[in-house]
Amino acid sequence: MLKLIKYLKPFTLTVLAIVMLLFIQAICDLSLPDYTSNIVNVGIQQGGIENAVPQAIRKSEMDKIRFFMSQADQTKVLEHYTLLDRDSMSNNMYEENVKDYPKLSEEPIYKLNVSEKSKISELNTIMGKPILIISEMEKNGMGSIDPAKIPAPQIEAVKKIANDKFAQMPESMITQAAVSYVRKEYGILGLNTDKIQTNYILYSGAVMLLIALLSMASTVVVSFLGARVAAGLSKKLRENVFRKVVSFSSSEFDKFSTASLITRSTNDIQQIQMMMVMLLRIVFYAPILGTGGVIKVLSSDYSMGWIIAVAVAAILALVIVLFSVAIPKFKMIQKLVDRLNLVTREILSGILVIRAFNTQKHEEKKFEAANWDLTKTNLFVSRIMSLMMPMMMLIMNGITLLIVWVGAHQVDQGAMQVGNMMAFIQYAMQIIIAFLMISMVSIMLPRATVSAERIGEVLDAEISVKDAERLNHFGLNQKGYVEFKNVSFRYPGAEEDVLSGISFTAKPGQTTAFIGSTGSGKTTLINLIPRFYDATGGEILVDGTDIKTVSQQELREKIGYVPQKAILFSGTIKSNLKYGVEDAAESELNKAAVIAQAIDFIRSKDEGFGANISQGGANVSGGQKQRLSIARALVKKPEIFIFDDSFSALDFKTEAALRKALKAETTDSTILVVAQRISTIMNADQIIVLDEGKIVGKGKHQELMENCEVYQQIALSQLSKEELA
Repeated sequence: MLKLIKYLKPFTLTVLAIVMLLFIQAICDLSLPDYTSNIVNVGIQQGGIENAVPQAIRKSEMDKIRFFMSQADQTKVLEHYTLLDRDSMSNNMYEENVKDYPKLSEEPIYKLNVSEKSKISELNTIMGKPILIISEMEKNGMGSIDPAKIPAPQIEAVKKIANDKFAQMPESMITQAAVSYVRKEYGILGLNTDKIQTNYILYSGAVMLLIALLSMASTVVVSFLGARVAAGLSKKLRENVFRKVVSFSSSEFDKFSTASLITRSTNDIQQIQMMMVMLLRIVFYAPILGTGGVIKVLSSDYSMGWIIAVAVAAILALVIVLFSVAIPKFKMIQKLVDRLNLVTREILSGILVIRAFNTQKHEEKKFEAANWDLTKTNLFVSRIMSLMMPMMMLIMNGITLLIVWVGAHQVDQGAMQVGNMMAFIQYAMQIIIAFLMISMVSIMLPRATVSAERIGEVLDAEISVKDAERLNHFGLNQKGYVEFKNVSFRYPGAEEDVLSGISFTAKPGQTTAFIGSTGSGKTTLINLIPRFYDATGGEILVDGTDIKTVSQQELREKIGYVPQKAILFSGTIKSNLKYGVEDAAESELNKAAVIAQAIDFIRSKDEGFGANISQGGANVSGGQKQRLSIARALVKKPEIFIFDDSFSALDFKTEAALRKALKAETTDSTILVVAQRISTIMNADQIIVLDEGKIVGKGKHQELMENCEVYQQIALSQLSKEELA
C-alpha cells in the first residue's frame, strides 16, 4: 500500500486541505460536549449564572463576605469593584444604575468593573468560599448575625471546618454551590433572574448550532475533496497499469493471465479507491478525534480515566481476535475473483466448442465450483465482520453504564456535576467511536492491501523487452533486409532452447517461407523480428542494424504484421483498415481490400467500409477476418511483411488469387511467411525448414524435395508427387 503513496503527489495540496478541515471538524465536535455540560450545569442548575463573582452586590453583603477573607484578598476584591451610592454619582448616572439595580435606591451596592476571564477566574477562587460560608450560615438561621460581633475563636473554628470541607470539593462544585447565593442576591437587587437564565441557554444553544453547522460544512467539503482525490488516484493508477501492460512483451503476458490483468485494472483499483475515500475521511479523522477526546478526559478533574483505558483495551482485544481470523481469508478473495473471471472468460470464449461437445453441464459445474468458493469465503468474512458492530455497541453501552454508575456516586458525593458527567460520557463515546471507525476501515484494509500488492506487481514488473539507453537508427542504404546470425532463444524459466543456431537472410522483393511440424518454432522465430521476445543469443539485423539498438517504435514502423489468429477491433471496417495509418486515403483502403480479396464481401454490405465490426470481429467469418487483417497490413505499406500462417482460413482459390495479387504489389518489400500448406510456399524464393528449433533445410521447393527429408515428408503428406512436380 505504501508503494502507491507516490501516486498521491499531484494531490498533496488537496490532502493537506483535507487534514486541516478534519482538524476543524474535530475541534468543533470536541467542543460540543463542553457546551452541553455548560447548559446543564450553568444554564439549568445555576440559573444561567456562570461564576460566584456577583456583577453587583449590596454593600452590607460584601462586608459579610469580606469578613471571611484575608486582608490581601479583601484588597484584591475591592480593586475590581466600584461602590455606587446616591452621594457619589451624578443624577444621570444614578438614574441609569437605579434602572439596572432598583435596590440602589435603598442602600449602596458594589458593581464589578472588570470583564477579563482571567480576573473573573481569580475572583471566583477568592469569593466562592466566603460566599459559601455565608450561605451555610443563612441556612442555619445565622444570616442576620453580624460576623464582626462573633468572637474570633468561633470565626476561626468556622473557617477551619469550611476549609476542611472545601478541600474535598472541586472548584466547580464550590462555584455551583455559591451561585445560588448570587442568584438570590440578584433577585434582591431587582434583576430578572429568569431572563438571565433564558438568555444564557439561548446564547449557548446558538453557539452550539453554529459549531455544528461548521462541523457539517467541514464534513461535506472533506467528503467532496476525498472523493476527488480517490477518483483521481484510481484514474492515475488505471492509466499507469494500462501503459505498463501495453509495454509488456510476450514474456510478461506469460506471467499475468488476461483475466488477472482485467481484475487488477478494475476490481483491485476499485478496492483502492474505496479505501482511499475511507482513509481520507475516517482514518485521518479518527486519531485526531480520539486523541482530542483523551486529552479532554485527562485534563478533567475526575478520576474516571481508567474507564477509557478499559474501553480501548476491550476494543483492541476484539479487533485483534476478529482480524487474526479474517485477514487470511481476505488474501484469498482476490485470487478467487481471478479464478472466477478466468473460468467465466474461458466459458464465454469457447461457448461454441462447449455446445458442440455437449459439455454444458461440466462447464456449469466448473463455474459453480469457482463461484461457490468465492461465495463461501465472502460469507465467512462477512459473518466474522458482522460480529464486530454488535460487539462494539455492547462495549459502548457497557462503558456508558459504567460511567453513569461511577459518575452518579461522585455526583451524590458532591464531587461532580451532572453536566460534567454527561460531557464525560460524550468524550468517552467519541474516543470509542474513533476506534470503531478505524476498526470498520480495517475491514476493508486487508483486501485493499492485497489489491495494492497485486497492482504493485504489475507496475513493478521488469520489462524484458525494452529500448536501449543509447539508441541507433536504421541506415538509409538498405530497406527491408532481415538477417539472423546464429540466433537462439529460450523462454524464461525453460531449461532448453526453443530455437538454436538460426542463420538466414531475407531480402527485399523476395518471399522467405518457414515450414515445419507443429512446435518446431516457426511462430517463435518470426516473433523475434518485431521484438515480441528478445533473442537470448546471436543477432537479428534489419537493414544492417541490430534490432536491439533501435527503438521498438522505429522497428515496428517497418513491419506489417498479420498474426496467426486474426484480430479485429470494435468499430468499422474502415477504422480497422486505417489502424496503422490514420490518414490513409479511401483509394488506398480500396486497393488494399482488392489485393486482400476482401472487396467483394465489403461491397456486399449496405454500409460498405462503414460496416460495423463487433468486439473481436465476432460478426464476420474467420476467412473474412484474415483478409481484413491482411488488408490492414497492406494499407501500412511496410518494408517487411510478416504473415504468420495467415492464409489458413482461406480456400485454395481465394488464397491463390491473394498470393498472386500480393506478389505483384509487394515487389519492393521483404515477405516472411509461416505456413502449414505446401501449396502456399511452393513458389517462395527461399524456404526454411525447421525441426525441433533448428534449421534442417534451406532453399527453393525443388532443392528441398531433393535434399531435405523433413520437407519431403511434409510435402508428400499434403500433395501427390505429380502436384509437387
